[in-house]
Amino acid sequence: MRQRRLKSEINVVPYIDVMLVLLVIFMVATPMMTTGSVDLPASGTAPQKPDKYVKVQIKDDGSLSLFSIKGDETKLKGIKDLKAQLTALNEADKNTPILVAGAKETQYKNVIEVLDEAKRAGFQRVGLETASK
Repeated sequence: MRQRRLKSEINVVPYIDVMLVLLVIFMVATPMMTTGSVDLPASGTAPQKPDKYVKVQIKDDGSLSLFSIKGDETKLKGIKDLKAQLTALNEADKNTPILVAGAKETQYKNVIEVLDEAKRAGFQRVGLETASK
């Protein structure tokens, strides 16, 4: 009697059928899905800088400098020092605009921390200074 040879082939027809059924299901279900929308807050841009403002500059390494309305620079030791300076400025004049200028290579979290501290100190007019092109 001859020995029977085993066939080692995979029948792929059932796999193709399953894939086609899934394709049809996704094609029908996708247009019915509702997409979520994100309502971003509106922001305004000033045509020019205000005449008198206080500037907080963030350097590449994250160090902070505070420029007074007169242009005098004060180097700050950290965010706590900035908080104390901004609180003192707010007590003197609450309507002073604050401009935050971040260096190109600074981390985004440093800019956000400074913006948050300016808002917490009570300043209403806080903005970002952008480089002119």
